[in-house]
Amino acid sequence: TIQYEITMIFAILCVCFTVKECNNQVDGPLITFGDIAVSTGFKNADPCTARGCKWERSTDGLVYVPYVISKKYTPDELQVIKQGLQSFAGVSCIRFVPHEGQRHFLYIMSDSGCYSYVGRQGGGQVVSLQRHGCVYHRTVQHELLHALGFHHEQNRSDRDKHIKILLENVIPEEQHNFKKTETNNLATPYDYNSVMHYSRKAFSRNNEATMIPIPDKKVVIGEARSMSRNDILRINRLYCSMLKCCKAA
Repeated sequence: TIQYEITMIFAILCVCFTVKECNNQVDGPLITFGDIAVSTGFKNADPCTARGCKWERSTDGLVYVPYVISKKYTPDELQVIKQGLQSFAGVSCIRFVPHEGQRHFLYIMSDSGCYSYVGRQGGGQVVSLQRHGCVYHRTVQHELLHALGFHHEQNRSDRDKHIKILLENVIPEEQHNFKKTETNNLATPYDYNSVMHYSRKAFSRNNEATMIPIPDKKVVIGEARSMSRNDILRINRLYCSMLKCCKAA
C-alpha cells in the first residue's frame, strides 16, 4: 500500500540520518555501470574499492543480511524474489533474513529499473527490482550479488585478456559502462558464464556487438540463468572461508 511505502521510506531516512555515509537513495541514486547505484557524494563507481562494504559475519559463522520486500509485488513476483534470496543459503554462508529492526538492511522495491548499491552501505539501502522487466531469478541474484559487494564481470581489472570492447557500437552516453574497475578477483578466472556478465550487445546503438570474447569469438556470454560455479566460489572466498561446508560448495 501507499501508506506502507511511505512508512518504509521514512524508516530508511531515519536510519540514514544516523549514519555518516548515508546512501541518499531516497533522493535518487546516480546509476553507473548499467545497474549500479552510487551515492552522489561518491566519486568512485565501486565503493568497495575505497572503503569496507562487507556484511558482518555472525558468531555462528553465518552472514545474515536483513531485508524488507515492498508490498507492491504480486504473489508470483514475491515468490520469484524469495526464491532468489533463498538460493544463496544452499551454496554459501549467506542468509537473507526478514528485517526485525536491524540497523543495516536491504529494501527491495519496484523503482525505475533494476539496480543495487555495491556492498553494505550503512542503514537501509534500496535494491530495485522493477515489476515489469526485473523480476526474474537471474536478475534477483545479480542485484543481490551487487549488494554483497560484487561488480560486473566485464568490468574486471583483467577483462582485456578475455573480451574486446567495441566502443564504436556503444551508445555514446553509455560508454562509461565499459570502464575497467579495480576489482578483487579472489583468485578466480574470468567467467563468461557469470550471472554478473552482460550480454554481447549490451548498450548497443546499432544492434551490433559491443563486446566480443577473445580469442574465441563464438563463446556465449551474458546468458546465464543463475549463479555460476565461479559466482558461488567468490561468495565463499569473500565471506565463508572459515566454514567447511562453504569451502566444499
